[in-house]
Amino acid sequence: MSKGTPALIGWLGLASAALVLVVATAAVVLAPRDSDRHGHWPGMVWRSLLRTLDPGTMGGDSGGVAFLGLMLVATVGGIFIVSALIGVLTTGLEGKITELRKGRSRIVEQGHTVLLGWSEQVFTVVAELVEANQSERRSCVAILADRDKVEMEDAIRARVGEFGRTRIVCRTGNPLKVADLELVSPGTARSIMVISPEVEDADTHVIKVLLSLGARAWERRRPHVVAAVHDSANLPAARLAGGEAAWVIDADDIAIRLIVQSHRQSGLSQVCTDLLDFAGHEFYMRAEPSLAGLAFGETLSRYDLGVPAGLRHRDGTVALNPPMDTPVRADDEIIVLAEDDLLIRLASGPPPPVRERAIATATAREPLPERTLLLGWNHRAQKIIELLDDFLAPGSALTVAAPRADPTGGLGPFANLKVGFVPAEPTDRPSLESLDVGSYQHVIVLSEAGFDREHADARTLVTLLHLRDMEDALGDPFSIVSEINDDANREVAQVTKADDFVVSDKLISLMLTQLSENRHLYDVFADLLDPAGSEIYLKPACDYLVPGGTADFATLIESARRRGEVALGYRLIDRYHEPPGYGVVLNPDKTAPLVLSARDRVIVLAES
Repeated sequence: MSKGTPALIGWLGLASAALVLVVATAAVVLAPRDSDRHGHWPGMVWRSLLRTLDPGTMGGDSGGVAFLGLMLVATVGGIFIVSALIGVLTTGLEGKITELRKGRSRIVEQGHTVLLGWSEQVFTVVAELVEANQSERRSCVAILADRDKVEMEDAIRARVGEFGRTRIVCRTGNPLKVADLELVSPGTARSIMVISPEVEDADTHVIKVLLSLGARAWERRRPHVVAAVHDSANLPAARLAGGEAAWVIDADDIAIRLIVQSHRQSGLSQVCTDLLDFAGHEFYMRAEPSLAGLAFGETLSRYDLGVPAGLRHRDGTVALNPPMDTPVRADDEIIVLAEDDLLIRLASGPPPPVRERAIATATAREPLPERTLLLGWNHRAQKIIELLDDFLAPGSALTVAAPRADPTGGLGPFANLKVGFVPAEPTDRPSLESLDVGSYQHVIVLSEAGFDREHADARTLVTLLHLRDMEDALGDPFSIVSEINDDANREVAQVTKADDFVVSDKLISLMLTQLSENRHLYDVFADLLDPAGSEIYLKPACDYLVPGGTADFATLIESARRRGEVALGYRLIDRYHEPPGYGVVLNPDKTAPLVLSARDRVIVLAES
């Protein structure tokens, strides 16, 4: 009995067999006439088996007293044995179902994606993987976290909705334990993503999980691992723990760069979201032997669907927006911006004609000193100020306003930036009015430290409402870029009509999802975020096309090519505050009529 349900079923089966054989043999010995009438010993075995399994069959029996007595023994014995068997099966099934609900059974999958850990990131990642796998016949996402299996499944179903062709499998276990890792079969996975938990020292947890993966003995090729750390100081340790098969990104550095660049060119975070979101446009890598020998600039007009953005060479190096005369080698892959890999198509005929009259000549602009107001303070503020000094012109000024003691005392000196501090409460209207906000060209609103995510976002929304009301009264003199913790609050924040919102956690989740699907994109994103290479800029449309003139996207691509840049799309000023695109249009139809105003922006890959 201590061996469980299978052993009990086996013993009950033996007892049933013994009862049937004893009754049949006794019938042959004690009632030979009746047993001969029913087929002698084989027939009696069959009749005894039927009476053991179904007591109701006894009603039609006839024969001598000995025969009927033996059939009664078989029936009564069958009642006890079958009842016990039903009870054992019921108990065993209930126990197995309870065990399965605990999520402690090992999955049997091949080529699946594994998520280790649990946080708000899970919902964004799962939603993106479901979208990415729409064209797949069958796909699976396995999640291992130290939470109840049913609770995880219910939460994902409530937040994500329909899963399409993707199966979501949850298992309860500690990702730090090698034995628990086996529950999600990491050895047969396509990729593994380490989720940062919502705890105080999340980076330490991520590093421990990477070490746990490194301690595992891999029977086959180790799948690539993606993770993110939120403190730049932990990046070397995390990469060392992950080894060569892990791609670890610096979430803090990415958020800082997006905030700084968005404050100078609003809309950048939305462009990045569209590039990283599987529902929008993404970068794909395709070998195009027919384009070998052409200069990169010539390939820009050779696609009906898709925009070439760079080259990936055979040695794995990536060049975004290379010099236009760079030859395309036969073993190069072209990095193409497209809505889907199935929607990339080379032109079958000559390229569309360029509308020369619509192309404008850019006017060189000398960088001018700027005044920036930084409202709030958190752990990213110091690096933001240091990066601003690299981007702004000499003589620029930055004022920090926060409800705390002066945190800028140990900063500097800076080459281009003069930093000052004013104690102020960003959510208090009189305090904001005392700052003379109208004298600044740019305002950055940081998520205030010392509050939980929701409370910090609520304070940010109040600050944005005050700023927008003050800006309307002053006549729209400054741009507003805000940091939001929860993407669900972005839609609420649209009523403030801020120029841009940087939702760093969502962008990091989207980037990790992209890397889990294609690890080679790591070099593309690293190049995009590296200030030494080509970056994404939103430049005045009047530098490329005559304002109000009729053109098309093919003409815009040619205008950017002549400046050594790659045009990826544009942003319309009239749709800045209209979700879901907020005016951003990437990879549009190349021949559709296009009219841009002087206030619109062209999205380009450029050196500066």
